[in-house]
Amino acid sequence: MAIAKILGIETEYGISVGAPDVDPITTSTLLVNAYASQLRHHIGWDFHDESPGRDARGAPKADSLAPLVETHLANAVLTNGARFYVDHAHPEYSSPECASPLEGVLYDVAGEHVLRWAMEAAQNRYPESPPIVVYKNNSDSKGNSYGCHENYLMNRTVAFADVIEAMVPHLVTRQLYCGAGKVGAETSVFKKPPTFQISQRAEFFEEVVGLETTLKRPIVNTRDEPHADPQRFRRLHVIIGDANMSQVATFLKLGTTALVLAMLEDGALSRRTIALREPIKALRQISRDLAMTKTVELGDGTSTTALGIQEVLLEAATSYVEDGGGEAIGDEEQVAQIIERWKATLEALATDPDSLAHQVDWIAKKRLLEAYADRHGLAWTDPRLRAMDLQYHDLRPERSLASRLGLEELIETEAAVAAATEPPRSTRAWFRGMCLQQFPDQVVTANWDSLVFDLGEDPLRRVPMMDPLKGTAAMTEELLGSVSSARQLLARLDA
Repeated sequence: MAIAKILGIETEYGISVGAPDVDPITTSTLLVNAYASQLRHHIGWDFHDESPGRDARGAPKADSLAPLVETHLANAVLTNGARFYVDHAHPEYSSPECASPLEGVLYDVAGEHVLRWAMEAAQNRYPESPPIVVYKNNSDSKGNSYGCHENYLMNRTVAFADVIEAMVPHLVTRQLYCGAGKVGAETSVFKKPPTFQISQRAEFFEEVVGLETTLKRPIVNTRDEPHADPQRFRRLHVIIGDANMSQVATFLKLGTTALVLAMLEDGALSRRTIALREPIKALRQISRDLAMTKTVELGDGTSTTALGIQEVLLEAATSYVEDGGGEAIGDEEQVAQIIERWKATLEALATDPDSLAHQVDWIAKKRLLEAYADRHGLAWTDPRLRAMDLQYHDLRPERSLASRLGLEELIETEAAVAAATEPPRSTRAWFRGMCLQQFPDQVVTANWDSLVFDLGEDPLRRVPMMDPLKGTAAMTEELLGSVSSARQLLARLDA
């Protein structure tokens, strides 16, 4: 039976200072530290359990390069259970563990508020410096790409070869409704550069399967770091998604992918009929096919469109839910909403794509840029269109083009603001976040699967949290409310 699809999003944000020769690592550090300096606690990240070189295939290829663990860069653990830190040259917000796609959207939007507050904090802390501007996008128009990664809890018993077979067709084609859109191209992978693409990230992927995340990017990442009991769980680390301004796109991205994984675990997914013969070629072809009519070759020699592949997956998911599946994704109402929106979106993409301008980022952006180009007689190579492309992703509400286009919102602003400081009640993130709130001077470090307390005497005390579904509000709220110190809490836990 499919296990609960605990999930979350890690977003690397683009930054700009408006001054030449500014080091992005330093700028990102200033941003994170400015925000962290306002917190009651100053708790860093515990790298004790980091193992980025572990490969789900066993021994990695000789030329595989695992991501570097940069322990020297700015790191903060937030009271909502999230992590805010510098990853390479970007500020990154990693959401807390969430128990449903809609909760995942909530804490993704909460991250946008954290970054806005960080911009304000940096400006207040360094008033003489140029303001730091943050963008929720995936490339800098100079050939550098940064990620929006998703994580999904999986059953360890599922063979990773089956994960690859199941996920590749979905991850290649879901860009139709969760692509963020981009003017032109930044690499040399196209013989004739497209004027506009559906996905910001598609052209940067070079392999079907692999361990890397910044070089030779794979469609399916093999990093085997569950952040949970490794005997029971696997974490599928999805690195191919775009960062979405549209909340509906984020909801569909999380919801459809979680459903496909649950179907895989329950044996309800027939993959062989939609296996792609050349996934990388198909990924890039789909990204530049704005009419969504070109076919891609399948493993059996036949061809179909990206929409056709998504329709096969939707049909399987619909039958799965009708037969009682889907409990691993969320409550019945939310699962029904995923199916309904998935179906309506595919139908609209096939008949009237422009009707999705309030839900799909690439369509909203393309309509905006086309209208501006027509009005001013601009070619797609005009730098003003690239500037508008970037401005679509500006997190400052008064400057963001996305905020002016009437994108449908699933999350109320008040709820997102609250989620920026309060943890989800549904996962172990509750215990992590509440301990940071309640014992800010006694928690010394934290990570996804443990907390370390300092009781003023040797040794430090590590509290493991190896099951993402334990440590919830239902399990620990009464306990935390009954103690006034970390010493009392640990004594109760020992008992």
